[in-house]
Amino acid sequence: MTINCKGQLIDLSTPKVMGVLNVTPDSFFDGGVHKNINDVLKHVEHMLNAGATFIDIGAYSSRPNADDVSETEELKRIIPIVNAVIKHFPEALISIDTFRSRIAKETINAGAALINDISAGALDENMLKTIAQLHVPYIMMHMRGTPKTMQTLTTYDDLVKDVIYYFSKRIANAHQLGIKDIIIDPGFGFAKTLDQNYKLLNNLELLNIIDKPILAGVSRKSMIYKKLNTTAQHALNGTTVLNTIALQKGAKILRVHDVKEAKDCITLINALGEH
Repeated sequence: MTINCKGQLIDLSTPKVMGVLNVTPDSFFDGGVHKNINDVLKHVEHMLNAGATFIDIGAYSSRPNADDVSETEELKRIIPIVNAVIKHFPEALISIDTFRSRIAKETINAGAALINDISAGALDENMLKTIAQLHVPYIMMHMRGTPKTMQTLTTYDDLVKDVIYYFSKRIANAHQLGIKDIIIDPGFGFAKTLDQNYKLLNNLELLNIIDKPILAGVSRKSMIYKKLNTTAQHALNGTTVLNTIALQKGAKILRVHDVKEAKDCITLINALGEH
């Protein structure tokens, strides 16, 4: 199970870590932390040294009820960061967290390697066509509505079946356009209640029927800290527990704020598989 990133085949038979780099003032965990280029580069270096295969850069917060950000502002935030990371870490594989085709095109042209779209193309009718033209791997996530409305759209006939059906439709559309490298993200915390997140995680292995690599993004989310009556800042232990479960159920990429700890999970799960 491989994906082609800028001519480099990434083997996902061994799970990989995607480190999160938010360059927004309002992200739920690290909003506003990385205020200048030097801070950003130090954080990227830290994540790469800790074992991150991908760096996922986002300039539009997708937390519930997040404020809208214009395309111009999103570009203004993200292009200088992509340029700086590519300049200092030319071998880094940059993922761009965006649902807009214009942002996808301009960041890939600037040197990014793959696109991570929370809407699977549903929020921009040109996204799938753009990905096909760019010939880059595409992460499609399950979500309903927008970040502002998603938490009102949590009624399902059968959550797991509905998620699988959603991906089957979106993947069929992508394949028709010639998109080859697709990764699926079940979208923990997006248009799902607290209990639905756990139902989805508990049945994550059923998504393997789709035959695409699974990305799990549970890092420091409210599904953890609300259950533990704590905060995102104190949710690392819970994140490690759920990352471990996700790996056992077939996740191939862990999208995380804490790279070393996620890498440790992968190392230990791999050790189990050797015996």
